[in-house]
Amino acid sequence: MLGWLCVTLGVAFGSAIVPLISVEVFVIGLVASKPDVPWLAVGIVVATGQIAGKLLYYLAARGSIKLPKVLHDRLHRERPPTPRRERMRLRTKKFRAWVDALRERCHRHPHWMTGTYGVSAVIGLPPFMATTVLAGMVRMPMSTFLIGGLLGRGIRFSLLAAAPAMFAGVFHF
Repeated sequence: MLGWLCVTLGVAFGSAIVPLISVEVFVIGLVASKPDVPWLAVGIVVATGQIAGKLLYYLAARGSIKLPKVLHDRLHRERPPTPRRERMRLRTKKFRAWVDALRERCHRHPHWMTGTYGVSAVIGLPPFMATTVLAGMVRMPMSTFLIGGLLGRGIRFSLLAAAPAMFAGVFHF
């Protein structure tokens, strides 16, 4: 059982770093094939792995850690204007303005950001990755980030891990 929880921690951390990995599918598969693994332990371990991985995004958005030189140079280098880049700049102008307005609103109403982040941690809407980065950009206190994220993700993944057992009990004749 401890081995499976360690694997779960690794998958959760990896899915927080690389969003293409689905920890939800892994959790359902784990609890369906290994019913002896406690659903609450799975929820706590996944929440811990997810928040540990998202902490890197939070700290990078906050400016506490620096990107590797290769990424920093790639993101911030000056490029000569081309028609394609100009079209992209015009297409993303509204989105960039929306992000700036959202950042300003979060600075004016810090409790609004805390609530949004907490809801996102539980249900995933707005996307948890986006609220993690936004939390770093508006400099949400790290204690709020950790507690809100661990509680929200713990609830989400504990319920998800308990779902197969609940459905088996409901549909058992």
